[in-house]
Amino acid sequence: MITLKARFDGHVLVPQSPLRLPAGCEVEISLTPLTPTASAERPLTALAEVAQLFPDSADYPADATAQHDHYLYGLPKRP
Repeated sequence: MITLKARFDGHVLVPQSPLRLPAGCEVEISLTPLTPTASAERPLTALAEVAQLFPDSADYPADATAQHDHYLYGLPKRP
């Protein structure tokens, strides 16, 4: 049995080291991803992690999400 580390380039698996098998040799491959794939991550997970990097501040307006046009573009506040 040979343990092989490879990277998927979007089309094929590319071995990270030379593989000593004769040309035309048939093999059976079982895949175990070593790192989670981006598609397995929920869409807003990365955004939530970035948001945690910013500390809470008393200087931030409490209504920033509801009145984002006012704070971003200087429009009058909505009722």
